Amino acid sequence: MEEEKSVFLEFFGDAPMFRIIDFLLEHRLQDFTKTEIAGGAGISWASLFNHWEALEKYRMVKVTRVVGRAKLYQLNEGEPIVKRLKAVVMQLIRQAADEEEEKAVAVAKARK
Repeated sequence: MEEEKSVFLEFFGDAPMFRIIDFLLEHRLQDFTKTEIAGGAGISWASLFNHWEALEKYRMVKVTRVVGRAKLYQLNEGEPIVKRLKAVVMQLIRQAADEEEEKAVAVAKARK
């Protein structure tokens, strides 16, 4: 069974960078190692490595803690670009909900 794509991935596409951001947006209250982020985003370690520098450059991720030698990261919600992405996601969700409501009303009217 194929997993349904988030509205974020439907809008921006299924590229590795967007999969990383989508995973971090969906799990923004948790922190993860890079390996966990790659696995959660459904991408290879090499793909994560290719995009990680940009995520750090634009301060989209931050280190939350260090456990032994492992650094744990999460989305940097204080960063303006992340705030804007969250706003876009909320707008996409609202639009999708509105479309579903319109469909439900149309179906209900057709049944009468």
